[in-house]
Amino acid sequence: MKTQVTEVLGLSVYTDKAVFVGDVDDVVIDLDAKKIKALALGNLNLDIVDIKGYKGLQIPYRMIRSIGDIILIRHMSGVFKQTPK
Repeated sequence: MKTQVTEVLGLSVYTDKAVFVGDVDDVVIDLDAKKIKALALGNLNLDIVDIKGYKGLQIPYRMIRSIGDIILIRHMSGVFKQTPK
């Protein structure tokens, strides 16, 4: 999966179970390995993400399933709070 770093900024991030997580604010790069390490998210869905004292969330790049008009990540049970029904 190859894409320009600037193309992912501002994209919305959803799990593969169609749950909105947040928007990409920044990209964390490992300069030694010359790889993207994580996506830094803002505008978080506070119904599923429990953050205390933080303004954002980093999603490891290995969790990304696909990038297009939105970014899909794997939905990992236990990582996100249960969505209200």
